[in-house]
Amino acid sequence: MANPFARFRHLSVKRLLGKGTRSVAGQVLVFQVALVVLLVACGVIALILQSERDNSAEARRRSTAVAQTFAHSPGVLAALQTPDPSKILQPLTEAARRAAGVDFIVVMDTEGIRYTHPLPDRIGKRFVGEIGPPLAGKAYVESVDGPLGREVQATVPIENAGSQVVALVSAGMKVENVESQLSRQLPIILGAGAGALVLSTGVTALVGKRLRRQTHSLAPDEMTLMYEHHDTVLHSVREGVLIVAADGRLMLANDEARRLLELPADVEGQLVSRLPGLDPEMKALLTSGREATDEVHLAGERLLAVNQRPTDFEGGLEGTVVTLRDSTELQAVTGRAEVARERLRLLYDAGLRIGTTLDVLRTADELARVPIPRFADFVTVDLADAVLHGEEPAPTATDMRRAAVSGIQDDHPLSEQGRLFDYLPSTPQARGYGSGRSQLVSDLPTATGWRVQDPERAKAIIDHGIHSLISAPIQARGVVLGMANFWRAHQHERFDEEDLSLAEELVARAAISIDNARRYTREHALAVTLQRSLLPQAMPEQNALDIAYRYLPAQSGVGGDWFDVIPLPGSRVALAVGDVVGHGLHAAATMGRLRTAVHNFSALDLPPDELLSHLDDLVGRIDQNETAESAAGVVGATCLYGIYDPVTRHYVMARAGHLAPALVQPDGTVTFPDVPAGPPLGLGGMPFQTAELCLAEGTQLVLYTDGLIEDRRRDLDVGMELLRDALTGHSGRPPEETCQDVLDSLLPDRPKDDVALLVARTRVLPRDRIADWDVPADPAAVSGMRDAVSRQLEAWGLSEFGFTMELILSELITNAIRYSAGPIHVRLIRDRTLICEVADGSSTSPHLRYAATMDEGGRGLFLVSQMAERWGTRYTPQGKVIWAEQTLPEVSRPPAPPPADADTPPEEEAAGPKTLT
Repeated sequence: MANPFARFRHLSVKRLLGKGTRSVAGQVLVFQVALVVLLVACGVIALILQSERDNSAEARRRSTAVAQTFAHSPGVLAALQTPDPSKILQPLTEAARRAAGVDFIVVMDTEGIRYTHPLPDRIGKRFVGEIGPPLAGKAYVESVDGPLGREVQATVPIENAGSQVVALVSAGMKVENVESQLSRQLPIILGAGAGALVLSTGVTALVGKRLRRQTHSLAPDEMTLMYEHHDTVLHSVREGVLIVAADGRLMLANDEARRLLELPADVEGQLVSRLPGLDPEMKALLTSGREATDEVHLAGERLLAVNQRPTDFEGGLEGTVVTLRDSTELQAVTGRAEVARERLRLLYDAGLRIGTTLDVLRTADELARVPIPRFADFVTVDLADAVLHGEEPAPTATDMRRAAVSGIQDDHPLSEQGRLFDYLPSTPQARGYGSGRSQLVSDLPTATGWRVQDPERAKAIIDHGIHSLISAPIQARGVVLGMANFWRAHQHERFDEEDLSLAEELVARAAISIDNARRYTREHALAVTLQRSLLPQAMPEQNALDIAYRYLPAQSGVGGDWFDVIPLPGSRVALAVGDVVGHGLHAAATMGRLRTAVHNFSALDLPPDELLSHLDDLVGRIDQNETAESAAGVVGATCLYGIYDPVTRHYVMARAGHLAPALVQPDGTVTFPDVPAGPPLGLGGMPFQTAELCLAEGTQLVLYTDGLIEDRRRDLDVGMELLRDALTGHSGRPPEETCQDVLDSLLPDRPKDDVALLVARTRVLPRDRIADWDVPADPAAVSGMRDAVSRQLEAWGLSEFGFTMELILSELITNAIRYSAGPIHVRLIRDRTLICEVADGSSTSPHLRYAATMDEGGRGLFLVSQMAERWGTRYTPQGKVIWAEQTLPEVSRPPAPPPADADTPPEEEAAGPKTLT
C-alpha cells in the first residue's frame, strides 16, 4: 500500500517544487482547504440524503408500528365479529391515527374491502395496495397512489387465536408530509455544514502553519519509513501481522503476532529460519514467499489460520505480508458439528436400511450391521424367543435368543447367532430388559456384574480388546422385545452419556420395524395355518391315478389357491383346482367355502359342467348376502373340475375362468387341450361346457393356478412355454419329481403369488377286474344274473361275498325291470372295493323309504342300504346308474396296477359286454 502513496508523494513534490513560488507547506495548505471544502460539501449532501432516508425510514417504521399495534389492540377481534365492524372500528382508528401522528389507519377484511378510512366515503371500497403478503402472515410496506395522494403505508395481518388471518390493518403517511419534515430540517443541515466548513478551514490553516514549522528538519526517507510502519499496523490490529523481507528476515511483528507465535521482543531483523520455538512447517511457509489462503498450521497448542501475500507490486519492497488468526476454538466447534453431522447421517442411514422386510431375523441383522464401524465395533441383538415366533415376549430376560451378530472382524469372542440365553439379574441385559432403560458399562475390565453370566467368555472378550458396552432395550408399544448390545474395542473411545442417547435413538427406530415384523409373523402364521387346514392334508386312497402336489403360499400373505382329489363311485377320481383372487384371511376363508362346496356337489356325482353351474350359483348368492362392511365378496374366483374313469380312460372336464391343464403324453410331448373357457364363478348367465378326452395309460395331467406361470416380468405366453419346456420329454418321470422340477424351472426364490400344482399320472384298471352283462327286461333273468355273479366272484376268490352281492343285485335289477325302460346293464368292478352297477334308461331317482307292516313293496332299497357299505345314484345321458359298494378285506384287495411303460402303447379294450341269456 505504501508504493502508490510514495509515487504520488514524489510526483506532487516535484510539481510543487517546480512552481518555485510557494513552499511545500503552503501548497499542502491549499490542498487541505480544497479538500475540506469538498468534504464539507459532500457531508452536507450526505446529511441531506441521510435525513431524507431517515425520514422515509421513520415513516415506514411508524406506519408498521402503528399498524401492528392496532392489529393487536384489545377489542379489535371482537369488533370484527360484530355485524357492523365499521361502527365500532371507525372511531377507534381515527383516535389512534391522531394519537400516533399518521395520516390514516384502515381496517379491511381479507378481500381488501375497507371497514374504516379517514374519508368516510371510502369505507366499503377496495383497499389500494398489495394484500397478498399480509394474507400470508407477513407485514408489507409499500408506496402507492391512494385516496389521500402519494402514500407510504404498512399493511399487517390480524390473526385470531388459531393463528388464522381474519382481517388486515394498514397505516401510513402521505409522502408530502414526509418531505415537509425534510424541508424543515434543510436549513439546519446547511447551517451546520457552513459552520463545519468555517471551523475546518480555520483548523486546517493552523495545522498547515504548524506543519511548516515542523517539516523543515524532517528527512523524506524517515517520513516514508514512519508512514509504512504506521499504515501496516493500523490496518492489521485485529490479527497477527508479520512482514518478511525477501531474504527471509522478519521486518515487522505486531503484538498479536508475538503472542500467537510466542516470539521474543527483539525478533525484528532476525532470520525466520532461526527463530526459536517456531513450528518447522510455519517456518517453511514464511520463508517460501508463496501465496497462502486460510492454511491451518500448528503453533504450540494453537491452530492458526495463515494468509500470506507478496508486497512487491508496482516495484515496491520485495517480501511478504502475513496475517494470523487463532482458529483453535473454531476448529473445536467444527469438530463437534462434524460429530453431530455424522450421528445424524447414521440415524438417516438407519431409517433407510432397517426394516426393509417384514422378517424379524432380517430386521435384527440390519440393526446389527448399520452402526458398524461408525458407532460400534461389534453389535449383538438378543430377542425374546417368543418374538421370533410372532408371540408376545416374556416379562423377564429368560429365553433370550441371539438373533444377529455383526462386527468389524469375524473371529470375535461374542456368542454365536442362535444361542439361547437366560440372563442373570446382575447382567446389564437383564437390568435393561426389566427396567426398560439403557445400561452403560464404560469400563468392562473393572465391571463385575456382567462377568457372572459366563466368566470364561467374559475373559475372552476383555482379552480381545473390547472395553465398553451399551445395552439398550428394544421397546415398542411399551413392551420390551429384546436387547441390542453395542461393543467397542480399541478402534473407538469408550462409550459415554452422549453415545447412550444415540444408541437409544438408533434402537428406537429399529424397534418399530421389529415389532411390525413380529406381528406380521404371527398373522402370517395364523393365516397359513388356516389355509393349510382348509387344503387336503393327505391324498385319498385310490387306484386310478398316481398323485403328487405342491402348495406354496405367497411371501406377502396367504391367498386363495386350492386343489382337491376326490374319489368317486366306480373307481373314478375327480380332480379340482381353483383360485380366489386376492390375499389375506378373506381369500383363504372363501377358498375353504368353495372347496367344501365342491366336495358336497361331487357327492351328488354331478357332471363337471353341472357342478360348476351349481358352484356359480353358490358364489352368486354369497356375493349377494355379504355386505360391504362384512366382506369383500368372491369376485374373481376360478375353478377347473374334471373326472377321470380308469375303466374307460375317459377324462371329462370343465373350467370356469381357469387355465387349461397340460397333458404329458407317454411319448413325452406336451399339449394344452382346448377346453371351453367358461366365465369366472359368480358372474352367472353363461352355461359351462365340457371337454372329453381319451387318455392313454401313463399320461400325466398337470393342473395349476396362475401363480405358477404369471409374473410381472413376463407375458402369460412366455410362462406357458416355460411350463411346456419343463414337462417335455419326461413322460416316465414320477409325479413327485415332475412337481419339483416344474417349480424349480418357473418360480423365483420368493414368489409374489401363491401356487397350487397337481400332477396326476393315469392308470387303467385291468380288464380282468371288470365284468359286465346286458340284462333282458324279464324278471326271469334275475336268477341267471345271480348265477353269473356268483361264478365271477368265485373266479376272483371272493365267494364269501356272493350271497350279499346276489341279494343287492337282485333288488337293483328287479327295480330296474319293474320301474324303468331298457336297456339294462350290469357291471361288476373289483378295485379297492367291490362295486356293482346297474344302469337303465330311466332318469327317475330311487328313494329309500320305510315300508309299513302290511306293505307288499318298498323294502328293496332298504335292504341294499343295509347290506352295502355305500350306495347311490348317478345320472348319465342315457339314464342313470345305481351303484353299491362292499368293502374288501385287506388281503383280498388287488394291488394297485403298475404304471404303464412310456414306450408301451395302452391296451386295447376288450370286446363289448357279455349278454346274459
